[in-house]
Amino acid sequence: MPALCDTWDIMSNVNLEGYMTALGISPCLRKIALTVKVKKVIEQQGDQYTIKTTSKVKNYTIAFRVGQEFEEFTKGLDNRRVKSLVTWEGNKLVCEQIGEKKNRGWAHWIEEDKLHLELYCEGEVCKQIFKKNANE
Repeated sequence: MPALCDTWDIMSNVNLEGYMTALGISPCLRKIALTVKVKKVIEQQGDQYTIKTTSKVKNYTIAFRVGQEFEEFTKGLDNRRVKSLVTWEGNKLVCEQIGEKKNRGWAHWIEEDKLHLELYCEGEVCKQIFKKNANE
């Protein structure tokens, strides 16, 4: 398993608006989200992972065990209830979210010294790249 656990600062963000449109997020909230710099903190304790996504506007935390389906409420994002399942696919930590939106989920992986994240929903894919936080 790759060393995802660290604090990461966003470097690039491609097609966030398309992804948010697919989720049904309002134009006003999309405009705000496009200006926000996010940080990710990925932690592991035993077999449980916690991913915290923080910004000056909103924070979102998800905790899960790989291979165990769980109920997720995407509060503060698109406010939906989904069934989520996170698995390892090679070196990628992949989440499938089953609910009202089709083909929804995400994948995190390390490439060189960067954290890559793909968020996808109904054919739209947002690609984000993060670098390790220099203050950690």
